[in-house]
Amino acid sequence: MAENEITFRAAREEDLPALVSMLANDELGRHREDPSIPLIPEYLEAFKAIADSPHQLLVVADLSGEVVGTLQLSFIPGLARKGAWRGQIEAVRIAETVRGLGLGERMIEWAVAQCRAHGCVLVQLTSDKT
Repeated sequence: MAENEITFRAAREEDLPALVSMLANDELGRHREDPSIPLIPEYLEAFKAIADSPHQLLVVADLSGEVVGTLQLSFIPGLARKGAWRGQIEAVRIAETVRGLGLGERMIEWAVAQCRAHGCVLVQLTSDKT
């Protein structure tokens, strides 16, 4: 995989089927997501709420026009640390076809850089207990 083939960008509505499919493609997601087409309306409603918020960013990793990764970034204000902002990374997924190529690491590095650019003083990554 050449460096210039991967780009990170804001998700678009037409990316939703691929994103939901990735969310459903693991042991936990298999039981809590519904990738059937047409997608249930709740996915579009959630997408619109995320897209409309200046403190949310739904991201895709694009490999030569194919969506192969996703994550969600939240920028959270707080009083602690003199009113510092923090970034939260969640829902990180990599398409099965490109796992093991280091794309997840590159996505996290990119997300941390985005948090820095937004003035965040710390970044947290959520993980499911199970």
